[in-house]
Amino acid sequence: MKAALLAMHYQNDVLHVDGKVRVGVAADDPARPRLIASAARLIAGARANGVPVIFVRIAFAPDYADCLRNCTLFRRVAESGAVQEGSWGAGFYDELAPRPGEAVVTHKRNNPFWASGLEEAVRATGASRLYLAGIATNHVVEHGARHASDLGYDVAVVADACSTAQAHLQAASLETLAMLADVVRVDEAVAQMGGRP
Repeated sequence: MKAALLAMHYQNDVLHVDGKVRVGVAADDPARPRLIASAARLIAGARANGVPVIFVRIAFAPDYADCLRNCTLFRRVAESGAVQEGSWGAGFYDELAPRPGEAVVTHKRNNPFWASGLEEAVRATGASRLYLAGIATNHVVEHGARHASDLGYDVAVVADACSTAQAHLQAASLETLAMLADVVRVDEAVAQMGGRP
């Protein structure tokens, strides 16, 4: 079964200790280095096994003209000045950044597939199984997994390469996702990518 990896929101404002978005990783979260190491292992494992990695980012115009303010999350993003196109915050975290030639998709809604070109990028890989990882689990990962499942993909969520700032929300999100996706860990995902049980 051909696979692809969606690596979502591994951006400075979302992941870096100095970032402005805190729904995925709390500012003082001691688990941050473990999350970064897990995500790096996942991306490296995909590359080593010839699995295409699609890097998904969220970014808005500097004046936020393209940012809907119809929900608390996006109102807070605009108020904080986060993920402005061209800024350090919108850029990828160094250790988890795409290499030249790897696909990068930018979206502007909760659902990473919405009007972003992600569906076309996935289709171009020929994959039927999608591994999803990113921040926050209960936002972009859940939205992406639901949409990918509705499109007919075999979905796996890589739990230890995902994060939600509050542990109870992480647990609830993964429990919900288990009804429409395989919930796996990095080592299991990489073994599957390599055709190992």
